Amino acid sequence: MAVFVFQILKTPSNVPLIILDRDGVINYDSDEYIKSPEEWVPIPGSLEAIARLNQAGYQVVVATNQSGLARGYFDIATLDRIHKKMHDALALHGGKVAALFYCPHGPDEGCDCRKPRPGLFEQIARQFTVDLKGVPAIGDSLRDVEAARAVGARPILVRTGKGSRVAQQDVPGDVPLYADLAAAVDALLAKK
Repeated sequence: MAVFVFQILKTPSNVPLIILDRDGVINYDSDEYIKSPEEWVPIPGSLEAIARLNQAGYQVVVATNQSGLARGYFDIATLDRIHKKMHDALALHGGKVAALFYCPHGPDEGCDCRKPRPGLFEQIARQFTVDLKGVPAIGDSLRDVEAARAVGARPILVRTGKGSRVAQQDVPGDVPLYADLAAAVDALLAKK
């Protein structure tokens, strides 16, 4: 099964990585899917948080399920326009993502790249020639936690997106839970 890469910026391999989910972490999520650039709206503080990660020396990588492609809700060209909007918005805040990996498959296709399976994370490890053990991975769902754990990354949850529902479930006790990406980045950078 294919794993699609949107963009990879050339950066030194010794720069630390952080992996972010997209919908519900960087931008507002929707049960109806984000199907157009107009529907992509950043969560307040998320773009600034990514810029702060960049300033602190992190390569930010996005790993996102995009089953709306398989469901026919949007096409690759539309997804590219959504991601261009995200990149442009980040640039206005002095931020960037080094790479964006997405799974285009539906939940019943049995691919290895759809989270909670670790395929996207494994592709990131290969592309950046890095061991993901201990790499922070911020998401808003238990599937993000499972994918991160499968490769030894350090899962972190936020309450935005699906996170508010997840917080009411059995969140593993060793997984930190923060209000949003900005708060998670505050805590991460305070420990650096």
